Amino acid sequence: MTEPGRQHIEMRELSRERAALRQRSGQGTVCVFALDAVGRVLDWNPDAQRLEGYGAEEILGRHFSIFYPAEQVASGFPDRELARAAEVGVHLDEGWRIHKDGSRFWAYIIIAAQHSEQGELQGFIKVVRDDTEVHARQQRSSRRFSDLLQLAPVGVGFFDFDERLQEANVELSRLLGYPRSALLDKRGVDLLHPQDRAEGLTTDQTGSRTRRLLHLDGRTVTCEVRWATSEQDDGSRFRLVTFQDITERIRHTQDLEHQLTHDGLTGLLNRTGIEELLTGSTGRFGVIVCDIDNFKRINDSLGHTAGDEVITLIAQRLRDAALPQETVARLYGDEFFLACPGTATPQHLRERAQQIADLLRTTVPAGGHPVGVSVSVGAATAIDTELSGEELLRFADDARFHAKHLGSGRVVVADTARSTTLARQVQRETQLAEALRTDGLRLHYQPIVDSARHIIAAEALVRWPHPEQGMLSPGVVLSTAAEGNLLDELDLWVLRTALRAAADWPVIIETNLSSNIATESGPLDAVGTVITESGVDARRVVLEITETALAELSEPVLARMGALIERGVTFAVDDFGTGYSTLARLKHLPAEYIKLDRQFVAGLAAEEGDRAIARSTIDMAHSTGRRCIAEGVETTAQYEQLVDLGADAFQGWLFSRPVPAEDFAELLGRDPLPTT
Repeated sequence: MTEPGRQHIEMRELSRERAALRQRSGQGTVCVFALDAVGRVLDWNPDAQRLEGYGAEEILGRHFSIFYPAEQVASGFPDRELARAAEVGVHLDEGWRIHKDGSRFWAYIIIAAQHSEQGELQGFIKVVRDDTEVHARQQRSSRRFSDLLQLAPVGVGFFDFDERLQEANVELSRLLGYPRSALLDKRGVDLLHPQDRAEGLTTDQTGSRTRRLLHLDGRTVTCEVRWATSEQDDGSRFRLVTFQDITERIRHTQDLEHQLTHDGLTGLLNRTGIEELLTGSTGRFGVIVCDIDNFKRINDSLGHTAGDEVITLIAQRLRDAALPQETVARLYGDEFFLACPGTATPQHLRERAQQIADLLRTTVPAGGHPVGVSVSVGAATAIDTELSGEELLRFADDARFHAKHLGSGRVVVADTARSTTLARQVQRETQLAEALRTDGLRLHYQPIVDSARHIIAAEALVRWPHPEQGMLSPGVVLSTAAEGNLLDELDLWVLRTALRAAADWPVIIETNLSSNIATESGPLDAVGTVITESGVDARRVVLEITETALAELSEPVLARMGALIERGVTFAVDDFGTGYSTLARLKHLPAEYIKLDRQFVAGLAAEEGDRAIARSTIDMAHSTGRRCIAEGVETTAQYEQLVDLGADAFQGWLFSRPVPAEDFAELLGRDPLPTT
């Protein structure tokens, strides 16, 4: 077959394939050219004739560079394309080409070299696709992206994989203070603050981190830097990086953190700041706490503004006197704190505490008047015992309390024995809080009987099976709860547990409320909720309060008690005769029962005075429409005497010791109870 014949066959094959190419690409005209070895046009298809605008007689035999812009022809670009195709077999390109009338179109080009069986170059097949519209859309998209890039409220930069900046938007220039031209080709690491350069600007393919950048004027600009890897149209990869300025956000956060941990009046650390400081305290460490003696007198006589002046001046004197390793803080009110790390001995701490007392025994101006001040000082050290910072502060504050009772300007250092005792107390308080949370306490129930020894009520008494100290009595539990501010939680736990255990018992349930009931923040509101949630009839509930708490009840607390009484709850006065109740107070007391204290029951047989008190208490209860329960009944003689005196109910070991719930249920089956 002759060479022209072979080329015509190849043209027909390419013509068939061009239709498939057009269909797959979804684009417009696809042209096919046959070129000889030097680039002259030997043949072309009809689409090529229509696209270029030439007739066959004008093109066949002409060099294919006629379709290229003049500047490309002058540079030898068409011949380089053929050389490249001849070298590698196929050359791909895209760019501007021209019609006969001189107008341009954007072309996607494939040039394939054709060789003989002996490997000699015989010519080329060139395929051209008109991508003008596609290119226009890409250009419009590119312009939109470029416009968006410039409008972005964050800095944006394109970096190559050598991390050199290839493109930057206006915001990045503003952020760093450089003109765009000065930014381009800078390395990413050169944009960073010197202290951040070791880790570089970005890592991996995609990520984010906080980085400090360096402004042209030397300022630090803190940014949240985010990056992702992407590709250009030509397939080259680059890293798109955004820079969001968070300098003000961080400054605002730091300001808020400072406000959280510092006192607004003096600028010293506050209680929160102290807690953070003490959390990290280790090794030899001392704490000094002081407060201004008779500070209330200054506020009351000269006003709070003058009081603030005194606080500020004392704070400044402490700050000026603090050693480099010491930290001064204001706990609250007129109380100040000094942390003394590295304290050598308790004696050294005592000497330092005395220096503080001497320093602050002074005269300061306040409200236009000279005011003499002194401070009471307490100190504690962790040299001899393993104590936390919070425990140290507590022990120092306890020592300050004792110093204040000794007189103005005194110094007390907490000793090791007292610190150890207090540490055990703190540990026990923590353990009690955990026991309340996990139902680690136990309730025992003691029966209350009428004159015929029928069980009419059960009093719930708390016990604590301590993991180290065995079964602890109610007195220990109550004192621990009081020290640990757990009285309300204890009261509610006992009530909730007792109502759950005794829900089906045919008797009244009695539980104790601590002296905390006298405060307006006491647990009375929560008591009503617990009773409702238990499903037990409120008329079966008796709440005991001590006579001492009775003397302190305010009108708002009495109103809450009244609301519970309207629901059916009954109140009893416990340990009557040991406090300071008066007939006038009893007259308005919302209580149905008065419980005669065991100390008067114990002396009935031998003490005429105790018999007189018991008789008057019973008569007083009856005269005010109440009933009297005698506590601590241990002998048959006591029981018979109390019956003769008119007591309404009885409680004590004569009938039963406090027992667990399951044993109490058995007692109900033995009613009436025998005397033991």
